[in-house]
Amino acid sequence: MPLFEIERTTPLPPAEAWRRLTAWERHTSTVPLTRIDVRTPPPTGRGTVFVARTGLGPLGFDDPMEVTDWQPERHCRLEKRGRVVLGWAEIDVLPDPAGGPGALVRWREDVRVRAVPRGLDPVTTTAGRLIFGRVVDTLLKP
Repeated sequence: MPLFEIERTTPLPPAEAWRRLTAWERHTSTVPLTRIDVRTPPPTGRGTVFVARTGLGPLGFDDPMEVTDWQPERHCRLEKRGRVVLGWAEIDVLPDPAGGPGALVRWREDVRVRAVPRGLDPVTTTAGRLIFGRVVDTLLKP
């Protein structure tokens, strides 16, 4: 899947937008058939490891991720290190460019799903934008 980006503005202050987006367990309620298990003790920072388990019962796969860059309330980079899903994701939370109290959120992903041919990149990119757009929208809901 080639790089895709999601950008949203929110009336939430940047610190609250950041808190919601990086509370990894909250992502469980936003991605269908997915459970998040944080494997390292809080607080989140560089080196935090968590696994997104997607599937139903024994049928599914793990998507292990590690936080490789952590700039609190501004930037986070995750490296995806699974057998099925590889790549990275970045979350940036910026002050509202219009000068208001809200925030601008950018979510970028460059993900490759093993066994999915490159010819299907447009389909997987569209699916990624839809799924992660929904994740961001749900987590930022005031």
